Amino acid sequence: MIKNTFKTTVLLAGLGGLIVAIASLLGGGSSGAVMFGLVIALVMVGGSYWFSDKLALRAAKAQVVTEADAPEFYRMVASLAARANMPMPRVAISPSEQPNAFATGRGPRSAVVCATQGLLRSMPADEIEGVMAHELMHVRNRDILIGSVAAAIATAISAIAQMAYFAALFGGGRDDEDRPNPLAVMLISMLAPISASLIQMAISRSREFEADRSAAELLGSGQSLARALERIEIMATRMPMNVSPAQAQAYIHNPLAEFQNQRRGTGVNLARLFSTHPSTDERIRRLRAM
Repeated sequence: MIKNTFKTTVLLAGLGGLIVAIASLLGGGSSGAVMFGLVIALVMVGGSYWFSDKLALRAAKAQVVTEADAPEFYRMVASLAARANMPMPRVAISPSEQPNAFATGRGPRSAVVCATQGLLRSMPADEIEGVMAHELMHVRNRDILIGSVAAAIATAISAIAQMAYFAALFGGGRDDEDRPNPLAVMLISMLAPISASLIQMAISRSREFEADRSAAELLGSGQSLARALERIEIMATRMPMNVSPAQAQAYIHNPLAEFQNQRRGTGVNLARLFSTHPSTDERIRRLRAM
């Protein structure tokens, strides 16, 4: 836990440092560029964070259910929440046939955990329990907030970089002596959003590992979640889900077909660097080693 928390803190600090450095380089040390970018980020990402539960449920076509609607599933989530000493979240079911699940909401008191019909129909109870424990740990660890902060900073960096790019392209109002080299500005403005995206994706992968670890600790073993991830990995490739990339990162396993076919193994490749989810093989290996 300490290792993953430290890694997330370092990555978030890296994003913060990156935005200051870029604004200083591209904005001539002016704080105006930083503030403008942050305002854009807060408006864009803040709204998404505040309404995250409604947006996610609508995108998944999911319906909130009661104990009377799905007694076994509802009681399983209630039992897990009690064991984790958490408030009972709302429970939802998505009609998708791909086995998958996600959690959303601003915090433990406004959380929603959602499973797909495919997950509930195709997997044994202990594996469903492992999946839902993972989702509850995202709620307890406030990963939706952490992800929103990372997205806000990354959005701000992109906004500042885009402003600097057009300023360099069409010229600015400052004297030539004070103006940064236009070619250098254009290069930095193109590379900065890529760097921010890489850090944001690394934060997301780190939070997935931490949710896996926390779930295994709650259940007393990582075996059921490892088996669940193994089964989902195989089945999800046959049943791609039509969701936006922005929503896909919330799921326990990336539901987009193009990501399912990434090369298996623990080696680093370009696609994995830009992925919100770690390699399933590596997640299984870590869980089975617990």
